[in-house]
Amino acid sequence: MQALTIRRPDDFHLHLRDGALLRAVAGASAARFARALVMPNLQPPVRSCAEAAAYRERILAALPAHTDFQPLAALFLHEDMTPAEVRKAAAAEHVLGVKYYPAGATTHTRAGVRRAERVYPVLEILQEVDLPLLVHAEDPAPEVDVFDREEVFLERTLEPLVRHFPALRVVLEHVSTRAGVEFVRSGAERLAATITAHHLLLERNSLFLGGRLRPHHYCLPPLKRATDRAALREAATGDCPRFFLGTDSAPHPRSAKESAAGCAGIYSACAALELYAQVFEQGGRLEQLQAFASERGADFYRLPRNQGNITLERVSWTLPSALPLEEGGELIPLAAGANCPWRIRKPS
Repeated sequence: MQALTIRRPDDFHLHLRDGALLRAVAGASAARFARALVMPNLQPPVRSCAEAAAYRERILAALPAHTDFQPLAALFLHEDMTPAEVRKAAAAEHVLGVKYYPAGATTHTRAGVRRAERVYPVLEILQEVDLPLLVHAEDPAPEVDVFDREEVFLERTLEPLVRHFPALRVVLEHVSTRAGVEFVRSGAERLAATITAHHLLLERNSLFLGGRLRPHHYCLPPLKRATDRAALREAATGDCPRFFLGTDSAPHPRSAKESAAGCAGIYSACAALELYAQVFEQGGRLEQLQAFASERGADFYRLPRNQGNITLERVSWTLPSALPLEEGGELIPLAAGANCPWRIRKPS
């Protein structure tokens, strides 16, 4: 196959940041995706519909001219969120859900949820208005091994939560373990998960290739065992309609990654669709890429599937080793300097 044309895809888990970093990365996502669900963990976080609308305007202003890319929002769940705000979110055209971050689990989440039971009244309203709950599924308690945080969160927090709210739609974001895949498979149609390119391509030995620490492979949830990666690949390329694309592309300047307290996050937006295609081809399931990238997520969020197509060509190219930032510094992307066998066809 020398070219693959699919329906325009969506990214249902994206970090665009703000300010100069937003301006640096927004165009890459717009070149590949028709819509993206943009995460709210800014500083301060996006906690209300008004803040989400203002952030959306900043994103639109940062996009290249003549693009129809649509940013979608999730509100940052906090323990003081009101039922009235949830109802506003359910009525807002561009708000798709509410994001549950355990307090301190990842970047800019200190204001997140400390005890799940404290937000049960909000979840009751979410269930009533049928607005999805998007979950960063890690237990950040200090006694929990960092590689076990997803499984512990499933057992301690998410399993009781989904039992308590039997009609609540829940997305297990950036699922990273075999246990997470099995959790979604064992649930009803209301449970789904996003899968990143980096969790499909890398496993935890990738953090220490050649006996050296690789800070640009550090993300949360962290990379797991090769057996977990195999389960993710099977889920992404398989037939279950509740696993779909979410890049979790999360840019940090090189200086913030290569430091004594390096930030978690992998930037993949500049080649995300191409890298997913590489994984699907390796699994002999390239024909499933459209369902994973362009259909399942839209169906779960009850959005119309996108019109128009995008074409990937079999053209070997070298991913950039670094991308300059307008205020100095640079971004190091996923698979920096590596060859990729697929590339999106530029508009003629």
